[in-house]
Amino acid sequence: MEKSYILAIDQGTSGTKAIIFDENGQLIVKATAHLQSLYPKEGFVEQCPEAIYQSVIEAVDKCVTLFEVEHPGEKHRIVSCGISNQRETFVLWDANGKPLHNALVWQCKRSVAVCERLKASNLEAVVHERTGLTIDPYFSASKAIWLYENVQDITHAIDSGNAYFGTVDTWLLYKLTNGQSFKTDHTNASRTLFFNIYDLKWDDTLLEAFNLSKLKLPEVTFSSDQFGTSAFNGIFDSPIPITGVIGDSQAAFFGEECFEPGMAKATLGTGSSILWNVDQVNTTSDNKQITTIGWSLEGQVNYGVEGIIVSCGATLEWLKNQLELFESHSDIERLATSIDSNQGVYLVPAFSGMGAPYWQQHWRASVHGITFKTTKAHFVRAGLEAIAYQLKDVITDIETQTASSLKELKVNGGITANGFLMQFIADVLQKPVVNMGMPDVSAWGAAAIAGLGCKLWTNLKTLPKFPSAAIQSYVPSGRTLEQDYLQWQDILKRKVH
Repeated sequence: MEKSYILAIDQGTSGTKAIIFDENGQLIVKATAHLQSLYPKEGFVEQCPEAIYQSVIEAVDKCVTLFEVEHPGEKHRIVSCGISNQRETFVLWDANGKPLHNALVWQCKRSVAVCERLKASNLEAVVHERTGLTIDPYFSASKAIWLYENVQDITHAIDSGNAYFGTVDTWLLYKLTNGQSFKTDHTNASRTLFFNIYDLKWDDTLLEAFNLSKLKLPEVTFSSDQFGTSAFNGIFDSPIPITGVIGDSQAAFFGEECFEPGMAKATLGTGSSILWNVDQVNTTSDNKQITTIGWSLEGQVNYGVEGIIVSCGATLEWLKNQLELFESHSDIERLATSIDSNQGVYLVPAFSGMGAPYWQQHWRASVHGITFKTTKAHFVRAGLEAIAYQLKDVITDIETQTASSLKELKVNGGITANGFLMQFIADVLQKPVVNMGMPDVSAWGAAAIAGLGCKLWTNLKTLPKFPSAAIQSYVPSGRTLEQDYLQWQDILKRKVH
């Protein structure tokens, strides 16, 4: 019997991965392509839309070429494609498919003043009640408003009804299908700040308040659905269906099998997203954490409470590239464990503000407790510990908001290879931390969603399971870190005032 395969595309902030999985969930081949970000001004972060698309084509070409070498004559068995993508980043383009501007990346802070103005207009409550989000530059809408108000060509294009809006998934679908598909899924739409996550439609009231009523917006459908077909610029002899689209953090949420209320995952990447499965959604809760759509299948929409940490791996990149404290990420754990504690040194990684549960756009990074005895090991350890402390900040707040308790935290992302950090997180949380052993879990989530879309698997219960031998678990060691965490909180309280 012939085996079937699924192509998964994981389009991230720093690059694109293309991975082929078999019907048993086994990773067969993998390829990557780099993607550059642009920083035209302080706080501005952009990417070239064509470069985003080309990174996908490059990664898929490499991946399929490797697959043909290892499995000659089996390319026709790749039955479907799933896409996971960096969320909130968006592109505007015209009727000819020409970008009107560089993509504005989720990290971009150019719209801080726009957000302040929207809050002053008393829109915060209505935005939260309809979108589940908070008014922050992190989400797409305020940056779209900034472009409308500051770039004349975009002002004219929007006013004349000739501006197409899409998060990265929509842009890729549009390009891959030669303009035939103008769609997105519920998870990506839920990150824009103008999608009503309860009515499941674009919110006319908010679009009018934002002066964006004339934007051309994509059709919104289930994460697992028919999104069009593509030959990927001739890589395939005939077009293959794209049957799954999902935001990258939600893809990891799905891939980690957080299918029941109370289950949670943390993706530890450039930033971090903690997603907590909920069965009851409180539309009037405070907005320290956000409510989002976790995934959707035909007839089923799953919601989650999410806490967003802006700087996670980005902190380690800063320590490496800007301060040159180490040459390789393999040095991090050695440096962190070369001292027995942080010895009072704390790093608050507010390089571009702080996310949940603080949502402080104007905070800047700071280091506390430095003495003449402070070494680079203290900086590195403080950077790692800050990741754990931020996770605890978010999880404690979600537990209060949902009146529930964390059972265990599933983690994914490259930083999870750091054993010191994983154990430190378990000790700070006083809960088990579980790494399912799938380093490319966002890609797997996209593959799983697509597999359901093409009926390779019929329901959640028939999805392949992770091999138990690959699972790594970290349980609390018994040491207490309460005083260390209280010191962290005290530092943040001082920043508030």
